[in-house]
Amino acid sequence: MNKIIKNSFILIISLFIIADTCFAQSGWFSQSTGKIDNLISVSFTDVNNGTIVGWDGTILRTTNGGTNWNSQESGTKNILIGVCFTDANNGTAVGFSGTILRTTNGGVNWNSQSAGTSISLLNVSFSDAQNGTAVGAQGTILRTTNGGVIWTSQTSGTINDLWDVSFTDASNGTAVGESGTILRTTNGGVIWTPQTSGVTRDLRGVSFTNALTGTAVGYDGIILRTTNGGSIWTSQTSGTSILLTDVCFTDGNNGTVVGDFGFIVRTTNGGANWNYQSSGTPFLLYGISFTDANNGTAVGIIGVIIRTTTGGVISVKQIGSEIPESFALFQNFPNPFNPETNINFSIPKSGLVTLKIYDISGKEVSTLVNEVKNAGSYEVGFNAAYLPGGTYFYRMQTDGFTGTKKMMLIK
Repeated sequence: MNKIIKNSFILIISLFIIADTCFAQSGWFSQSTGKIDNLISVSFTDVNNGTIVGWDGTILRTTNGGTNWNSQESGTKNILIGVCFTDANNGTAVGFSGTILRTTNGGVNWNSQSAGTSISLLNVSFSDAQNGTAVGAQGTILRTTNGGVIWTSQTSGTINDLWDVSFTDASNGTAVGESGTILRTTNGGVIWTPQTSGVTRDLRGVSFTNALTGTAVGYDGIILRTTNGGSIWTSQTSGTSILLTDVCFTDGNNGTVVGDFGFIVRTTNGGANWNYQSSGTPFLLYGISFTDANNGTAVGIIGVIIRTTTGGVISVKQIGSEIPESFALFQNFPNPFNPETNINFSIPKSGLVTLKIYDISGKEVSTLVNEVKNAGSYEVGFNAAYLPGGTYFYRMQTDGFTGTKKMMLIK
């Protein structure tokens, strides 16, 4: 089990030195703890209160949206892989060797609980302060109905590693794992029923917003979606073939997926379209937590913590105070580019502006702007680190104007 986790963390220290300068404009900004521990899971209950867990028993806590992160004493050196809080005070962390830690005071004290097993636990989900489920290696599932005072083993029917679990209430939950495994319960885990995922690669993350609607992600850029409690799982296009590690939906429409190489994609329509976002880091992102459509935090290796208050939407910078005389879409600069460039545009009146990137086949690969802007001149950055080299087009549309230009990505 240790090998599986450690192989996911490729520690290239030299990249850490240049990470802050590799990426430009982004809807995500970096937060610092002064540590380089590998951070694996994060749980926020509101915009201010959040907890991160990771290697060597690391637990970090914020009460101000990540402006400050403070270390907490976990009492263990075991790797902590999953954490779930149901409110600012009540939370549970799980990890290697059957580790289960519980707090009822926001992490001032973390108390060890008996798992009844030494098998590594890989994630945990609580629907309320009392009802929770932990999953782990070799098909392990543990259940508590009293806040962890007692954890009871449940029969999963599989020996595959289970990487994540999501409960929306005390009865309805879904676990995902190795070789495309999906298990479903509607009675709090008394019975776990296998579902057909249609994939054979590992599923690493799952997020349900109600008993029927959920999304699972995994290797090879897999994104699966169900709207009927998992009776049918439908594949969605992520735009990548890299490892996707975690997913978080705040409602049926708004969700974010993170993965290797700092990869982030976002949907606002239930996964009908997934749009790439620049994370500002080249490192593997392991965990993601949103409290609403705008406020989210992602964590990863070498102490990476990134935060958004805009749903990851790229910041569009207004340049100059004069009102332009006409609409204009300018040539990107630099061009050719690798991997970043800037695009400027001007609008003489307020209106809805969309600015999208397309590949040579006409497929949309990114949405940079999709909002009402006041009259003025603007600059927006585009990071194409996730795209292959080649010819791309960017198109701006607003009331009374449409403009398209070509740019060249060289890799």
